[in-house]
Amino acid sequence: MKKFDAIVIGTGQAGPSLAASLAENGLKTAIFEKAELGGTCVNTGCTPTKAYVASARRAYVASNSEELGVTVEGKVKVNLKKIKERKDKLIADSHSGLEKMFSSNEKVSLIRGKATFVNNTTVEVNGEQFSAEKIYINVGGRPRIPEGFQKVNYLTNRSILELEEIPEHLIIVGGGYVGLEFGQMFRRFGSKVTILERGEHLMKREDDDIAEIIAQVLKDSGIEVLLKSQCISATEDDGEIKVSYHCEEGKKSISSPHVLVAAGRIPNTDDLGLENTDVVLDDHGFIKVNDELQTSAPNIWALGDCNGEGAFTHTAYNDFQIVNSHLFEDQKRYLSDRFTCYAAYIDPAVARVGLNEKEIKEKGIKAKVAMRPMKKIARAKEMGETTGLLKVFIEAETNKILGATFVGPGADEYIHTVIDQMYAGNSYEVMRDAVHIHPTISELIPTLLENPKDL
Repeated sequence: MKKFDAIVIGTGQAGPSLAASLAENGLKTAIFEKAELGGTCVNTGCTPTKAYVASARRAYVASNSEELGVTVEGKVKVNLKKIKERKDKLIADSHSGLEKMFSSNEKVSLIRGKATFVNNTTVEVNGEQFSAEKIYINVGGRPRIPEGFQKVNYLTNRSILELEEIPEHLIIVGGGYVGLEFGQMFRRFGSKVTILERGEHLMKREDDDIAEIIAQVLKDSGIEVLLKSQCISATEDDGEIKVSYHCEEGKKSISSPHVLVAAGRIPNTDDLGLENTDVVLDDHGFIKVNDELQTSAPNIWALGDCNGEGAFTHTAYNDFQIVNSHLFEDQKRYLSDRFTCYAAYIDPAVARVGLNEKEIKEKGIKAKVAMRPMKKIARAKEMGETTGLLKVFIEAETNKILGATFVGPGADEYIHTVIDQMYAGNSYEVMRDAVHIHPTISELIPTLLENPKDL
């Protein structure tokens, strides 16, 4: 048996940074990886998809600038193979950086292979056993494949990024941010796109007015959105996938060789051998953790998507910061300190932090809301991008900000104006009284906060 001071399982956003910190503080550390270095973000998430989003945006602007006095003569052509090559280069650069980081650190041993727990202090990889007093799980998640799709040649967020020809018709099962990003992206590449969502709204976690704006954005993009599509299943015949669904009009079906399943994600915890440990999972397979990300086994911690406390690169990295603070820093961080925030990279972007209207009402919090449509913002009108809405929620009793949801060009950037004030614990009046630069979209945040209304 090989002994280490610490073991890290997985090289997603939290794993490499934690391994480097453990080594820097004198701990002999093993880090295991069964697939590509970098986890979801580098290989199938942020890096590749945002590269594709950028290409799709260029294609859209090139074809849709006539209202601003710019006309492109000739046909705008999209070369998916070249887009893929650029994406692959970005991923390869990240792989090289991680390889160099591990190989240059004498106290870190990168070991390729699938790790399985033998007990609380021992894991088995490639037939060998490794032990450590501290073990950190950073195994991420994978797409959830609903019943009725296991026997067809569906696409996932991973395999769709390997296509080199643009699908004639892309069917997407799922109306969350993954499905919407790929939907608009491939529509701009030239595909016909149909999105099937079993709920009444796209992005079901959002307020109804936000969901309606998002649906309109997609429809304006030329995407067919079929809501209330229940009992979705699929069969395949000679490469053609037939997707059956039941909506308000009755049972229907559509067919295409290209069907993207974007029906949520599940944690990679089912084959870790956790039944051999004291680690407890919840009903959805996520590892239960406390405020310091410690599991029910005192020497094991869980970071990233597998703990169910966030499904984003930034929350995974913050998980590293939390664990690292309790190991080596005077100022401690806790999971309960974190405000949930995220963005969906459709165009215009959707960005959110904290509570929304739906959640505030469910919790019975007395609150105020400040709103402004994008069409009343000068910079948006000058840009010719007036679809969207700014919403900020304020706790009536304390005047502190409860949350915000923005839809508009650049929303994923200026949402941080609100995020920073929330972490500072400031009254909304601090933002209200600030002087922002004109002309910008964010200059209207102080203006909209001048007259918040009771929710």
